[in-house]
Amino acid sequence: MIPFDFEYYKPDTISEAVNTFHDLQNQGKLVIYYSGGTEFITFSRINQLKADAVIDLKGIADCHVLEFQGDQLVIGSAVSLNQISESNLFPLLGKTFKKVADHTSRNKITLGGNLNSQLIYREGILPLLLSDAKVKIAGIEGELVLPLENVFTEELKLDAGQFLEQIIIDKNYTALPFVSIKKTKISKVSYPVVSIGALVKDQQIRAAFSGVCQYPFRSKQMEAALNESSLSKTERIDKAVTLIPSEIIDDIQASREYREFVLKNALLEIYDSLEATLA
Repeated sequence: MIPFDFEYYKPDTISEAVNTFHDLQNQGKLVIYYSGGTEFITFSRINQLKADAVIDLKGIADCHVLEFQGDQLVIGSAVSLNQISESNLFPLLGKTFKKVADHTSRNKITLGGNLNSQLIYREGILPLLLSDAKVKIAGIEGELVLPLENVFTEELKLDAGQFLEQIIIDKNYTALPFVSIKKTKISKVSYPVVSIGALVKDQQIRAAFSGVCQYPFRSKQMEAALNESSLSKTERIDKAVTLIPSEIIDDIQASREYREFVLKNALLEIYDSLEATLA
């Protein structure tokens, strides 16, 4: 049971959602948006999240889009992880989401919920970083379409009153060779010790990581090392690991040393999986 009372709103339009947010905020209330509500319920029950009012985005049609529109794949923030996986419109994203939580939970967890998660993993961001995705953001100033990298630094950085409406991906990225690897301590749906998404574009490996640091990331410096053809695979991997942008996590899931060991072996698996496409 959630140990506090809150007001609940489910607007039908973007403008209604934004105006409701600002009206409530002007009344001095703590307001949050949600789409799936999974984390709101979980963290509220253990007193790690509180709100005076919640605005449910699932009533907004634009947040449920899942289709190709011309040369772009458009995915609404309220689309569930299972819907994305089962559509197979972006296989790398779908395979990544199949490894997040259990099947029942994935019916409730949404794209927006995963990308805005309070947990450090946010694995759905990996394929989006690799595919130069754009985000459509709604706010009091209207709707903005921006490169994902402009609003993602360790986490999505949105202004108060803004929310993620859609993700937009160039169709070409959805057909590129890819691999998704997730290494866990116990079951396959546990938090990752290491999670890597990789694809090949223009004969170059792109890779993004979760579970390695306190935030998911894509490092072009690491990619340069992984694609340095004058070095052996092992040498490339060793060099890439020295370029990780932050300290490797040391926690109950795995020690820092073990995580580095798993990471190196996972990168070798990626080379083996993608080798034919690099020839």
